Amino acid sequence: MYIDPHAHMISRTTDDYEAMAAAGIVAVIEPAFWIGQPRTYVGTYVDYLSSIVGWERFRAGQFGIRHYCTVGLNSKEANNEELAEGVMEWLPRFALKEGVVAIGEIGYDEQTALEDRYFRAQLELAKELELPVMVHTPHRDKKRGTTRSMDVIEEIGLDPSMVVIDHNNEETVAETLQRGFWAGFSIYPSTKMGNRRMVELLKQYGGERIIVDSACDWGISDSLGVPKTARLALESGVPEQTVRRVCYANALEVYGKSGQMREEDWLAPPEIDQRTLYAGNSILRGGREPIIGTEAQKRRDDLIIE
Repeated sequence: MYIDPHAHMISRTTDDYEAMAAAGIVAVIEPAFWIGQPRTYVGTYVDYLSSIVGWERFRAGQFGIRHYCTVGLNSKEANNEELAEGVMEWLPRFALKEGVVAIGEIGYDEQTALEDRYFRAQLELAKELELPVMVHTPHRDKKRGTTRSMDVIEEIGLDPSMVVIDHNNEETVAETLQRGFWAGFSIYPSTKMGNRRMVELLKQYGGERIIVDSACDWGISDSLGVPKTARLALESGVPEQTVRRVCYANALEVYGKSGQMREEDWLAPPEIDQRTLYAGNSILRGGREPIIGTEAQKRRDDLIIE
């Protein structure tokens, strides 16, 4: 069994859910994120958050995967002050909804003054609500941004054991672990981290407080990043216990602190019943025959599309 604790499923297709279930992924965590272009009204942000706590949770369940999410104002849009102020008014209401396991992904992009202001405000919200935090570390000037993120978190007074510093690499991992935080790694082709590099890090650091995710989104990414990394690690001699920790148990431990994510959610799941509706809507289109009580069909390897 695997958990993918960072997957932007709202950007993915039904095929991804089917392939993930077939590969052994039992649960995903969907962080609120940058959708590729700026949102200009707080209403569009509210609709987006409503989708990831509602429809997407339902859609995943129709393919046998349990879906959780994190809510937050991403760092890019923190630079639109009017939008940011509106989102901050809504966040406490979403943070208390069923299936929300953390505040995130939040942090720095260009490390501006506005990003810093709203990063701090959201850390205070997480502290008040006693929720874990998922931190996005910047793509540019990563080392300085990662160190700065942890400095601010410590200044706010959050327990590092409640915080996942995500998108680590070889340059940042030692400091993240030494300061007591969880170290997330996104297996994202050509940019954040490849899985052969990840295997070498597992050989060096072991599995304590390390978490593997795919960060799959609308970019060139792989929704099977977690199971593929697990398989490569096992074939490369990484102990099975280490693989289980980084691809399953560690994510459950830290995000389970929200009280919203429990192993029994997927060990004793409700049956798949694709006749079910969400707000009057179905995942079935055009009179398609529903799947009931069995594993969702796997269509990815089929040659014929009917």
